[in-house]
Amino acid sequence: MAEIIHRVGIKENPDKVFRALSTIDGLAGWWTTDTSGAADVGKTIEFQFRDPNGNTIGGFTMEVLKQEPSKRVQWKCVKGPEEWIGTDITFDLKQENEFTIVLFGHRNWKESVEFTAHCSTKWAVFLMSLKEFIETGTGKPAPRDVKIDNWN
Repeated sequence: MAEIIHRVGIKENPDKVFRALSTIDGLAGWWTTDTSGAADVGKTIEFQFRDPNGNTIGGFTMEVLKQEPSKRVQWKCVKGPEEWIGTDITFDLKQENEFTIVLFGHRNWKESVEFTAHCSTKWAVFLMSLKEFIETGTGKPAPRDVKIDNWN
């Protein structure tokens, strides 16, 4: 099975990083402004992506599997593109000096395809948005994110 992994350091404490990963307002601040649902374990979060004109270009529904304060957030994709269904997304947090290290994983892809490469790059873009959101107070969530190709 294919997987996407990334590591990013954020100059902030793990509690603040955890809040950005585990609340609707936090997620809307760095991933997509069109975020709704309930971020509690056993509930689902809806993420919609729109172009600058407001047209929907994609979306995902994540079931929240785990929230360990200041340590881990885990989701399972239950609705979205076929390649994402059943995949797991994890954010593991650890403190190293002045950084909170985010170890990100998007695992259990059935196969590595061109869409996997696109998503890996987009996850990197959004993880940098997370870093910016936490360190400066302003991220670049969709639709203000960096566009990497003709798929977004």
